[in-house]
Amino acid sequence: MLNNQTILVTGGTGSFGKKFIKTILLKYPNIKRIIVFSRDEFKQFNMSNMPIFKEHKDRLRFFIGDVRDKERLYRAFDGVDIVIHAAALKQVPSCEYNPFEAVKTNILGAENVINAAIDKKVKKVVALSTDKACAPINLYGATKLCSDKLFISGNNYSGKQNTRFSVVRYGNVAGSRGSVIPFFQKLVDDGAKELPITDFKMTRFWLKLESAVNMVITALENMQGGELYIKKIPSMKITELAKAIAPELSLREIGIRPGEKVHEMMISKEDARNTLEFDDYYVVQPEFHWWKRDFTIKGGRSVDLEFEYHSGNNKEWLTVEQMKKLISNNED
Repeated sequence: MLNNQTILVTGGTGSFGKKFIKTILLKYPNIKRIIVFSRDEFKQFNMSNMPIFKEHKDRLRFFIGDVRDKERLYRAFDGVDIVIHAAALKQVPSCEYNPFEAVKTNILGAENVINAAIDKKVKKVVALSTDKACAPINLYGATKLCSDKLFISGNNYSGKQNTRFSVVRYGNVAGSRGSVIPFFQKLVDDGAKELPITDFKMTRFWLKLESAVNMVITALENMQGGELYIKKIPSMKITELAKAIAPELSLREIGIRPGEKVHEMMISKEDARNTLEFDDYYVVQPEFHWWKRDFTIKGGRSVDLEFEYHSGNNKEWLTVEQMKKLISNNED
């Protein structure tokens, strides 16, 4: 499916981008070319000198650019078959303090990617989303919800070009920059006597980078255009996470922060009527008049109309030992 294709990854020097590109290089030896599109030349330099990427340098291209720059995207998308859109401003406090910057990257940048993909005749685009985009209460989540809807609606704009857009939504990646795990670990390394917990009832989704990458590959293999793919991933209470990192430390409840939820949601009740369940993931179908529900997705099972999928009502939970293993095996 990916053989002889040219793939471009926006935000390609991030945790997901590096893992995705490494996986594709190893799994698909006949990939024509992979373009790493990002705005940080130092990260590109470091990435290009990693052994796995040096080994495959003939199939890699490093392209400096920002998704805010439409003209640069048009240049980068020349001859590209598939785009994975991972670039975003993702830190909740930073987006709250710099709201217009979040809008420029996460919303206007999404529009630029969509227009460039259509005009340059890209075949498939998969945009990465977050659990914070479902029923959002902070600006980051709101911009990503808007981005999700833009990409899904992009299928209506592609016309004769037949560019197809889908979205993959997942939760926290263990050990990624900005997550609570490195925050807790730094406190431990600095000699903290206790760990701060915003709410003792709080839960979060957690997954490995490998799972996120595999979900994107599944989307590429199956997408018709307009689907929102949600990976089934385990939950964990934040108090249990703290035990996995520093079982000897006491916990102190400090109160929930602005823009923070007790439980993160992936699928809301309002989306249940359009949701199909598969063994390892869910698909929220679009409400396009041309979407053929009986023919485009085989093997899916409709969920109950009262169905919700959030980190507090999950059927799968991580144990302390499983989280320890997840953290130790994480690749950033």
